[in-house]
Amino acid sequence: MTESLDPRLTPARADIADERLRGRVAAARFVAGSPRRVTAPAAPLRRAPAPDAGLDTEALLGDAVTLYDAANGFAFVQLARDGYVGYLPADSLGPAGPEPTHRVTALRTFLYPEPDLKRPVRAHLSFGARLVVTGETGAYLETPGGYVFARHCAPVADHAPDYAGTAARLVETPYLWGGRTTLGLDCSGLVQLCLDAAGLACPRDADMQERDLGQALPLALTGLRRGDFVFWRGHVGLMLDPETLIHANGHHMAVAVEPLAEAVERIQAHSFGAVTGIRRL
Repeated sequence: MTESLDPRLTPARADIADERLRGRVAAARFVAGSPRRVTAPAAPLRRAPAPDAGLDTEALLGDAVTLYDAANGFAFVQLARDGYVGYLPADSLGPAGPEPTHRVTALRTFLYPEPDLKRPVRAHLSFGARLVVTGETGAYLETPGGYVFARHCAPVADHAPDYAGTAARLVETPYLWGGRTTLGLDCSGLVQLCLDAAGLACPRDADMQERDLGQALPLALTGLRRGDFVFWRGHVGLMLDPETLIHANGHHMAVAVEPLAEAVERIQAHSFGAVTGIRRL
């Protein structure tokens, strides 16, 4: 009998499934999967192997994945960061290779073919992308794909513990459903990206975050602190101070800061209903 599992986190289809799911799901065959790493600056993870399928999340340069199948230009994978399952463009993946040594800490930066800011750039890199640094030339770090301005990066072990402060840096980033880069973010993508920069594990979607992050607080909008999370059905925001919320949202179509009371009133009236949870790390 097939077990009821969250399909977002379950690498299984009728024709293929993770070997670890044998006996728990029905599938024609089971495979161990093989490690890969994202080699594109960013890659859309879609819910189906089609270019017009919905965007569930995004993987960034350097992210580790497990590959289960590849066909017709799409790779069926599970992301190591949060366990999310879906389809990446097959050409966005490469060998598992060495572990990244650095991550991008600027909101955005560029990959150059040479250590020269006048050269045409090869790629745009988002905050949070991870790099394998092989050397240093002047003000630039050398990577297998090119050169990045060194002061736009930091060793992967260096963290930014004030995740609310990181969120504040992202104000006015456009809203994008499924977005996880500084070109576009959704509500839970903002939270995950900021916690990742702080070195803290975080699930991908708002319902998962409401279930798993930190500890639940009484369902009251008083006594909140910087860094507390406020949840609605399908939405999450982060407190900058006891009265001020920052969240990526479709009303502003951007990452925006507003009084919590105003957000609660509008959201309850027009979209996600009443607040369903408050959590603190």
